[in-house]
Amino acid sequence: MAQGTKSGSIPSVFIDGESGTTGLQIIERLQGRADIALRSLPPERRKDPEAKRDIFAEVDVVVLCLPDDAAKEATALATGLGARAPKLLDASTAHRVNPDWVYGVPELAPGQGARIAAAPRVTNPGCYPTGGILLLRPLVEAGLLPKDYPVTVNAVSGYSGGGKAMIAAYEGEGAPPFELYGLGLEHKHLPELQHYSGLTRRPIFVPSVGDFRQGMLVSIPLHLDLLSGAPSPAALQEALAAYYDGAEFVRVAPPEASGKMEPEALNNTNLVELRVFGNERRGQAVLVARLDNLGKGASGAAVQNLELMLGLGAANRMGKAA
Repeated sequence: MAQGTKSGSIPSVFIDGESGTTGLQIIERLQGRADIALRSLPPERRKDPEAKRDIFAEVDVVVLCLPDDAAKEATALATGLGARAPKLLDASTAHRVNPDWVYGVPELAPGQGARIAAAPRVTNPGCYPTGGILLLRPLVEAGLLPKDYPVTVNAVSGYSGGGKAMIAAYEGEGAPPFELYGLGLEHKHLPELQHYSGLTRRPIFVPSVGDFRQGMLVSIPLHLDLLSGAPSPAALQEALAAYYDGAEFVRVAPPEASGKMEPEALNNTNLVELRVFGNERRGQAVLVARLDNLGKGASGAAVQNLELMLGLGAANRMGKAA
């Protein structure tokens, strides 16, 4: 029997907010699987608290694909069930830096996958922070990147990351081919980006969106002489490779010889590619992560976390062992 099943047979999952982009993508990734039972409510009952309470009590995991306030309400509803409460996997930003929740990046640190597997509450990561944290955390842990380094994170995402309104704008008429946003420097992903990277100085984060449906590039420029020991670009790449050795979904790759990268190569996968581009003579480097904002940046990560929470994932899905 899989870990944590209430029914004694295959584990069951309910997606609260199944009609949204992330919810639909999770359903698509789970359909056809014989080891997970997807439960649902009729459309007319999806906002009925009694109906939700009943189904929460019956399933093993509830995935919250909701706005932040609604995710908090659903969490309170689940908590009120006491011993019948399901495990929760929250795809909103409501609980990402809450110490009572486990951050859903199995590759974050040794033993993180085991913590996810044992946790009653897991918060799915944001798409932008996934790339940024996977690039920065190993260098901070290795002592190569000072915790107070003035980090700038630039990123571009496909328009599907903006939800239904942005999708409608880009698939209709009038949306620009490219735009920067979040220029008030208060983007909701900043707290988790700083916290889980291990930085003490708040980074500058500049997101953008392009006229393509999905795919993402996250880039971080570095001055090598400001890093501890002035490491070479090759040393940075070696540190990343050592940190993620054996991780199933994180690949550390050599820089593209062309000096170019496009964002869509990993679409419809749960992979992340990390690269270090550098000019040793100039003492500069750029860290780059490529991922699918709907994959490892959202629904792919959710399925990876679900497998751990239900005891279905292979050992190497949990990242490096403790």
